[in-house]
Amino acid sequence: MTSFDISGEQLAKDELVAAREGLDIELVQGDMKDLSCFEDERFELIFHPVSNVFCSDVRVVWRECHRVLAIGGRLLAGFTNPAYYLFDHDSLEAGEPLLVRNRLPYSEPADLPPTRLKQRLAEPQAFEFSHSLDDQIGGQIDAGFTIAGFYEDGWTDEASRLNPYMPIFIATLALKR
Repeated sequence: MTSFDISGEQLAKDELVAAREGLDIELVQGDMKDLSCFEDERFELIFHPVSNVFCSDVRVVWRECHRVLAIGGRLLAGFTNPAYYLFDHDSLEAGEPLLVRNRLPYSEPADLPPTRLKQRLAEPQAFEFSHSLDDQIGGQIDAGFTIAGFYEDGWTDEASRLNPYMPIFIATLALKR
């Protein structure tokens, strides 16, 4: 098993859990857009959680996943419903009305108001990006995958004020044939 993440902090957490559970795990730090440290067709399964929200170009990720996945392998990918980013989440958390404020696809560096961008630059967390369904699903197909499964899921109503209106997350099962 390999855990690949850009965050050293996340990899340290993965190492703790692996030690606790007695798992043999390889920890690799890097950017999901560049899997060049892995040879072609190395993996049988890639579990890609909702991490591409931190990636500006998800199509590169799908191409890299296809390259390192073995023939017959599976890509389990989760991502945020693009419509989630129509709304200003600072306003949502403050209890303000649901108002469409952003265009899609959304990019925090490009779309935040200047004062909020300055605040975000000072925060220790990555910027977020939405991606069109064409880039999310079409990008997997264009990379050479066959979509074999599709699932929508939500949060609890307490976790997101948008949950009563739409599924927040989407997951695909893609096969490399």
